[in-house]
Formats: sequence, C-alpha cells, structure tokens
Amino acid sequence: MPYAAQHLAQPPSRDDVDKLPGATVVEFGTPWCGHCQRAQPLIEQALKNRADIAHVKVEDGPGQRLGRSFGVKLWPTLVFLKDGKEVARLMRPQGGQEVQDAVRAVAG
Repeated sequence: MPYAAQHLAQPPSRDDVDKLPGATVVEFGTPWCGHCQRAQPLIEQALKNRADIAHVKVEDGPGQRLGRSFGVKLWPTLVFLKDGKEVARLMRPQGGQEVQDAVRAVAG
C-alpha cells in the first residue's frame, strides 16, 4: 500500500495502529492545511516505489483521539512505525532528504 493521496474516511483506533505489522507511515494533517499540501510531493516521492511501507493518512483536529494519543501538535506530522512501534517522527518536513532518511529508517 504505497502513497495514499486521500485521508481515511474513518481513522483507525490506536489499538489497531499499534498492531500494524511491518513498516507504516501514519500521516496526520488536514486537506486544507497549507503545510500539509506543500509536504505532499515530498511524501509521495519518498513512498512512490515502496510497496513494503503502508501509508495511513489520517485527518486530524480537535477531538480526534488518534492524533492526541500520538501527541500531534503540528501538521503534517509523520510517524514512522515498525511493527507498531515508533522509530522516527517528522513534523512539517521541509525537504525530501529528511523524509527519505526516515523511510529508510523504518524500512531497515
């Protein structure tokens, strides 16, 4: 499941996320967030040929439990998980290299 362009209609529970096998990138943001929109090409580029990494795109905001459980304060926040455990985190990535580095860290 490579790059996901759309946010999930219903976010998964924290328990479900913690049970995800393998490498996963959970992206928190909103469709209207300018920072999120600017980061999309960087995220897409890093994940485009990575069928081995799941991309879960979650719309975040007030009252959204999943984002709060991860302590998300800025959008976009990318949480890189390996078998449900956090191995890296990026907030408002500015360059493709930092996203590529985090992808390598989670896939390794």
